[in-house]
Amino acid sequence: MPKPSTFRLKERSVLPGFGLSMGVSLVYLSLIVLLPLSMLFFKTSQGGWEAFWKAAFSERALASYRITFGASFLAATINLFFGFLVAWVLSRYTFPGRKFVDALIDMPFALPTAVGGIALTTAYGPNGILGAPLTSFVQKLGESSFVQNVSSSAWGVWYAQTAFADFLRTSGLSFAEFKVSYSPLGIVVALTFISLPFVVRTVQPVISQLDGHLEEAAASLGASRWTTFKRVLLPLVFPALLTGYALGFARAIGEYGSVVFIAGNQPFQTEISPLLIITRLEEYDYSGATAIAVVMLLTSFVLLLSINALQAWSRRRLGA
Repeated sequence: MPKPSTFRLKERSVLPGFGLSMGVSLVYLSLIVLLPLSMLFFKTSQGGWEAFWKAAFSERALASYRITFGASFLAATINLFFGFLVAWVLSRYTFPGRKFVDALIDMPFALPTAVGGIALTTAYGPNGILGAPLTSFVQKLGESSFVQNVSSSAWGVWYAQTAFADFLRTSGLSFAEFKVSYSPLGIVVALTFISLPFVVRTVQPVISQLDGHLEEAAASLGASRWTTFKRVLLPLVFPALLTGYALGFARAIGEYGSVVFIAGNQPFQTEISPLLIITRLEEYDYSGATAIAVVMLLTSFVLLLSINALQAWSRRRLGA
């Protein structure tokens, strides 16, 4: 008796048409996604490996990668904690204006990114409603006796000569020259703004579906609130939280519109990789632009594979 096959090309369906729908789907994805992206590799390969390496890993390109990935990492990490907190509040509590706050989370999805960038630059600019008092507070903090004593100590003198302290000074993040707009901090603010919905909307449904009996059972066994959260609830939410983090990070590294207004766009300081691609195109350096684009494309592809793996792990864990 032959063994039943363990691989099935398609699930049984009442409605026919798998072959036709599958063919149309593959053709559509090839025309819209696969062929245009493959042209990047074709265009890059025309210049040879040496030209690709020189363009993709020049000093200016490496500086843009550090700024792009570093700011994206910080923004995603910030949203990992505060996005989880927002999702928890929206899922677990009822309060006046809850639906308004819930709708407000989706504003970065609906707004053109340029509008978000202009709004952030206006708010966090040197004379902005948030930027002016924040700058004044940090500068007064730098003038305080405690900070002055630390700066004049042996440790403070050593720190002032380090590369990190020099980076903070040149980036506008020191006490005396602090600013949000036109600095790396402004890039982090913009990327935090656009990546927040990805964390909240990924975690919120999982929190809403948590069984309240688990918390009651843990409390009846003598577990404290913190223990219940750490040992019972967090392991169930963690896969979705990790997926939201990866989605937010992937979205942030490709952001352009909301960043160019608030960043200042100074090479080696506040120039992100998408802006460098535009700059190369304006200089008619198409091979250089496509080389940087290929690096960003490969990075995004690896992130998407990681996100799919995390989602599969999350489904298996929740199913178990």
